[in-house]
Amino acid sequence: MAQDISALLAILAGTGAPYNIEKIKSAFEFAKELHAGQTRKSGEPYISHPIAVAEIAASLKLDTDAICASLLHDTIEDCPGKVDLAQIKRRFGEDTAIIVDGVTKLISLPYADRDEQKTENLRKMFLAMSKDLRVIFIKLCDRLHNMRTLSSHDEEKQRLIALETMYVFAPLAHRLGIHKIKAELELLALQYLDPIGFDEVKREVDKKYGQNKDFLLKAQDTIKNKLKTQNFQFSIEGRVKSIYSMYKKMYNQHKSFNEIYDFYAIRILVNNELECYTVLGLIHEMFKSMPGRFKDYISTPKPNLYRSLHTTVIGRDGIPFEVQIRTWEMHAEAQYGLAAHWKYKTGAQGDVNLDKKLHWIHTLLESEGDVADPDDFIRPLKIDIFQDETFVFTPKGDVVNLPAGATGIDFAYAIHTEVGNKMVGLKINGTIAPIDTALETGQIVEVITSNATRGPKRNWLNSVKTSEARNKIRQWYKKEQREENILYAKSEVDKMFRKLKGTQSEDERNEVLSNIAKRERFNSTDELLNAIGYGGVSLSKITQKIKLEIDRINVGDTTQTTKQVLTESTGDLTNLTGGVIVDELDNCKVKYAKCCNPLPGDSIIGFITRGHGISIHKYTCSNVVAGLANLETRDRFLSASWTKKSLEAVVASFESQINIVSFNTVHLLADISNALADMHVGVLSISSRMIDEDHILLIMTVKTRNTEHLNSIVSKLKRLPDITRVTRA
Repeated sequence: MAQDISALLAILAGTGAPYNIEKIKSAFEFAKELHAGQTRKSGEPYISHPIAVAEIAASLKLDTDAICASLLHDTIEDCPGKVDLAQIKRRFGEDTAIIVDGVTKLISLPYADRDEQKTENLRKMFLAMSKDLRVIFIKLCDRLHNMRTLSSHDEEKQRLIALETMYVFAPLAHRLGIHKIKAELELLALQYLDPIGFDEVKREVDKKYGQNKDFLLKAQDTIKNKLKTQNFQFSIEGRVKSIYSMYKKMYNQHKSFNEIYDFYAIRILVNNELECYTVLGLIHEMFKSMPGRFKDYISTPKPNLYRSLHTTVIGRDGIPFEVQIRTWEMHAEAQYGLAAHWKYKTGAQGDVNLDKKLHWIHTLLESEGDVADPDDFIRPLKIDIFQDETFVFTPKGDVVNLPAGATGIDFAYAIHTEVGNKMVGLKINGTIAPIDTALETGQIVEVITSNATRGPKRNWLNSVKTSEARNKIRQWYKKEQREENILYAKSEVDKMFRKLKGTQSEDERNEVLSNIAKRERFNSTDELLNAIGYGGVSLSKITQKIKLEIDRINVGDTTQTTKQVLTESTGDLTNLTGGVIVDELDNCKVKYAKCCNPLPGDSIIGFITRGHGISIHKYTCSNVVAGLANLETRDRFLSASWTKKSLEAVVASFESQINIVSFNTVHLLADISNALADMHVGVLSISSRMIDEDHILLIMTVKTRNTEHLNSIVSKLKRLPDITRVTRA
């Protein structure tokens, strides 16, 4: 691949936009200097990747700062010690630096295993999107080029990256309306996720197209001649349905190849909406239309504001084909989504349509503040973003977009908070239905309200699917039903106390709750009970805290309390006086989980094991994610944190595992040993395996003090010759 930017400059010139070419050339030279000597997995010079990303960004017609950031997007992460954000800001301006910083923070978006880690990365992503949307544009360009060059990775890595692409990046491109990138990401990911299915569909597509290859040309000529008689300014092109779209219909919808009627499609572009409908009438005059195959996305746009007319007709040879009719502006939006709205001169994020498209992001960010349980943040993302959608109508004909499975209650709160709070009944297509009925696309939904109602019912929380409805119900109970919340919570807490041994008197119970309220930073016991009552605090999450508090009161000694909870078997525990605080108690005897090897500086959590005391895990550990999701084990987790003493430790006493990928050279081990010796880092174990003919994976266990110490070790090892990647295992 070329190491110059002649192709990039040609793309920029073709857009006709007022780019600052000298600034872009300067960013390229700076990136080339920083990446000098680095290579990609394929063996190509590393600079080829940022050039390719910039070319894709240019094809989306992004602005000068975005092109510069594309060229510089990997410099902070992959060139440690050579450059920092302040330097990029001084040389290329604040906007470029902000974008580079945003892309750097979105290094990994794992889909498959670790929900907690995914939650944090998605949180960063949406925050970045709300500040500067160009961060996500460039991240999508980066992922697209990585998918184009994925063949250089091993099979396991290919599948993982393809999964992330299919379930995170392609849906994001869809949400942002960037069809051009979405379609290619889906096609490339499918080749690695189901190569056999891909090849089968491709053979069918090639076979059918080969049998009727002149069909599209004839149909286009027929339409052209008709439109010319009407003196339209128009553009027309034909295509066959994409392999991924065919695959979805055949495998997901269980349709045979011959049941897919939009295999062939013709797209017509005209000047305005009136001409769109005029052309539609002409098409229906020329060809017989198929019933139920007409869609008007101009009067009723899709959620990402895609607009077009779709109709399926029967050709002269009896072959069905789809006709898409739209304006040139609509076509630009369909191909480039939000990127089509970008303002080159001002860098502003566009017009009213852009604000509508960003509304789903801001809705999530606004609801985040009311979520007490961190698990609740990922839930709306899974439901509101990555699942199929349902479109229903109000009695006035307005379209309401909801996630699949959403109920009448969700619909009511989507209309207005007060409509939800006063809801007493539901009509679907004019017929009375239960308010928790799951809605289906195309239904006309009417909410029956009454001023006499006392507000939403608690059990509605078990029925709603959207975070918006759930948060509004909780807020109503929080503000309007304080006394009822407290009585309800007292009843639930009393049930729990009756199941526990060790405290019977009312005074003891009040003392337990008072102490828990202080630890949870509530001003009073009633505030804690109110939070439990309206759902802001889960009773199951503080059950273990209450058990510990009961023991503390009965024994009167926090150290003894901890010993009682741990069980008598403490032989394999490490005494860390002043090292870890578990549930706000220090001097606890704990052990560090081998599955994740937590270090001071990591977010941690404690888990009460059966017969082996408290084990300390990283909060992102896959075992923690699974345990918190399990109702039988989630109450055995305790809050944990590092003490100042452990964070500032000067003696390396923690084990950390490092994975090193490198070219297999004779001096590799010597280089690594010398680097670790210079840093006074002890090596506990080392193992290796060949990745391919040229590359080797070294798995090393070393002694470290904390995460900062480990990061410095990783950073120094990355700078060694022949090493391509160093990560914490």
